Amino acid sequence: MSQEVIRGIALPPPAQVGDPLASVDTPSLVLDLTAFEANLRAMQAWADRHEVALRPHAKAHKCPEIALRQLALGARGICCQKVSEALPFVAAGIRDIHISNEVVGPAKLKLLAQLARVAKISVCVDNAANLAQISQAMAAAGAQVDVLVEVDVGQGRCGVADDATVLALAQQARALPGVEFAGLQAYHGSVQHFRTRQERADVCRQAARIAASYQLLLRESGIACDTITGGGTGSAEFDAASGVFTELQAGSYAFMDGDYGANEWDGPLTFKNSLFVLSTVMSTPAPDRVILDAGLKSTTAECGPPAIHGTPGLKYAAINDEHGVVRVAEGTQPPALGDTLLLVPSHVDPTFNLHDGLVVVRDGIVQDIWEISARGFSR
Repeated sequence: MSQEVIRGIALPPPAQVGDPLASVDTPSLVLDLTAFEANLRAMQAWADRHEVALRPHAKAHKCPEIALRQLALGARGICCQKVSEALPFVAAGIRDIHISNEVVGPAKLKLLAQLARVAKISVCVDNAANLAQISQAMAAAGAQVDVLVEVDVGQGRCGVADDATVLALAQQARALPGVEFAGLQAYHGSVQHFRTRQERADVCRQAARIAASYQLLLRESGIACDTITGGGTGSAEFDAASGVFTELQAGSYAFMDGDYGANEWDGPLTFKNSLFVLSTVMSTPAPDRVILDAGLKSTTAECGPPAIHGTPGLKYAAINDEHGVVRVAEGTQPPALGDTLLLVPSHVDPTFNLHDGLVVVRDGIVQDIWEISARGFSR
């Protein structure tokens, strides 16, 4: 992953296979394989136990190598949030992708049709005019795409929220060329971050009831509705066991982050931190303060600053573009100039989108660098 920017001068990769973690150039995004693999196994086992399919969300990582490992463990397919995001995954050989979002506009619909000619693609709809446009794009390209009517189960974002519109969209999809009605998208994003298990359980129960009522409406109208897809890392425990959802779309479970880590996790489904930003102490201006080389261009802060992993007495107190200010508690030995620290991102999805590659380690030794090839693919 070196990049030549001046003749004869190239930016080398941050590490080589076999390097110790402490020698990796920083800031770098780092994946602990042992924790990562344990997380993958835990979620797949949970889905298998409840006889629901796992369709992990690739928006969390934008890295085909990660998706391929999820598929190898039994995942049905993957989700992407944007049409362009799906491109590197199709290029990597992944052939079952759900675009868990509405797709609007001629350029996007043309790309959607192109992908649908080489892979099994599904997409969300919540608008009759948009559904007609999707049909026209598919017919023009000689392609076929599955459509799932998105229903609002409490998120208050996309999705329809009345029986008549759900039924009308399903009937329209059955009548149009180039599209096939495949079921319902029923994702509740807000519940993922409700802090207590009881709060999440209560809201998930209500969301499942809403989704089930639409499924019953369709079946009573003679329309099969075999797929209800949704669920996330914070709700998978309850959605899998609901008897309503047939697919889980969790993504962050593979890595965890500070925001999910703030949830209560005292149930049967738990995950470990596997994703970190490795950072170097670049300045030691005061006994109670050190400065790291990882700021907003290495991790995001919409869910708060990152946390310092495994080092009590250090707090990431302020974040700037290329600086992180760390406060050193009284009685704590401050890290020295050049020392490296592992940071736990507060939100994994946008943090992945800041990096070209993922340094993969096991037992503190670099195993590989995986390309984050869908980085920036947000159209």
